[in-house]
Amino acid sequence: MLDTLGPLALFTLVAAISPGGATTLATASGLQYGLARSFPMIFGIAFGMASLAAAAAGGLASLVLASPALHLGLKIVGTAYLLWLAFAIARKGRPPQNTQLANPVSFWGGMGLLWLNPKGWAMTMGAAASFSTLIPNPVNLASWLGAAFGLSAIVSLTLWCSTGVVMARLLKSETQWKVLNIFLGSLLAASVIPIWLF
Repeated sequence: MLDTLGPLALFTLVAAISPGGATTLATASGLQYGLARSFPMIFGIAFGMASLAAAAAGGLASLVLASPALHLGLKIVGTAYLLWLAFAIARKGRPPQNTQLANPVSFWGGMGLLWLNPKGWAMTMGAAASFSTLIPNPVNLASWLGAAFGLSAIVSLTLWCSTGVVMARLLKSETQWKVLNIFLGSLLAASVIPIWLF
């Protein structure tokens, strides 16, 4: 089992830490709200990734891929949600001094981001297919894959969010804030391109 868990942990960590919509959102959240206020979003994305990985191992991904209409619907809704978040990030400036007025993405918003993100589906489906030969029992595969993706997401998103916190300390002017937020919003918008290549 240890021979399987090492590669599984490495795969999920690399998949979770690679730049994409969730990592960009975590960086922007750290920039705007700090690490502590971003934890609900981080745990929501991690739970979304863990539950999606478990569902993919249990066969849900096959159902989505077998239905072109459902797959297209997922892409459309996921794209719309990511573009809406990208626009919201891009139009932000310096965070308000009274941070209680600002609302970071919630646990449910983070979970929804993952469940509507075809990159998340592709990662978890690939992992389920790759590791099904090493862990042939679907229940065990779902458990291990869900746990590995969930923990990897927490580690990855905490690092990306902390990067945003550090960047916030370096920004001095309103123009710098606007430029960085436009850049992060543009990155998030660009993350929809691979969605349509699958």
